[in-house]
Amino acid sequence: MEHPVLFSIENQTAIITLNRPERRNSINQALLAGLYDSIEQVSKDDNIRVAILTGNGKSFCSGIDLDAVLVENLFDPRGDGADLPDVVRACEKPIIGAINGHAITGGLEIALNCDFLIASENATFADTHAKVGIHPGWGMTQLLQQAIGRLRARQMSFTCQFISAQTACGWGLVNEVVAPDMLLDRAKEIAAQICMVNQDLLAVVKKLIDYRGTTTLDDAFTHERQGFRAFVKKHLNT
Repeated sequence: MEHPVLFSIENQTAIITLNRPERRNSINQALLAGLYDSIEQVSKDDNIRVAILTGNGKSFCSGIDLDAVLVENLFDPRGDGADLPDVVRACEKPIIGAINGHAITGGLEIALNCDFLIASENATFADTHAKVGIHPGWGMTQLLQQAIGRLRARQMSFTCQFISAQTACGWGLVNEVVAPDMLLDRAKEIAAQICMVNQDLLAVVKKLIDYRGTTTLDDAFTHERQGFRAFVKKHLNT
């Protein structure tokens, strides 16, 4: 049996592939454990500068495997207390979501935890928590409205209807929409651009952008200026 998450490295870029195509990459305990392990490998390996997260087959991730809900530990898949948002936030390197098909409910939450998304023309997105009767827990109610605005997030989450890749791009959920056979190449092209920048400053900028999600604009602005003053003192006033 193939591993539910594949991991490879190309030119300082990690490629993480959800690999349950026969189940539309639905979430079970083994997939979660493999995903967490892969993201932590990105964090630990100094030769990796960026990661691409995608899915094998016609779906990115169709959400929780309902056959696994009552029989597998989806809340603590490795027995160490780690949860998806915690694992992602602990990774200081960018994660690009390459969305190749359905990104539904828990699968959409996985996508939303990436730094940004590139989508195939055949990608679709939906939040069906209210339809299937499962409480969101990986940031759906916060990250979706942060990406597309509160009113559009309400529409998606209240109606549980799918939106197309083109609509997702227009709403700001994804950055770009490309032909299906160009998705991974385009993600790798962007990853290569990220690999070429100053990695120390990249980590700083990523932290500053993420910091805004935890505080007010005034505080985030002050926090950035304090960092700039410290940078100038260290590098220019020696």
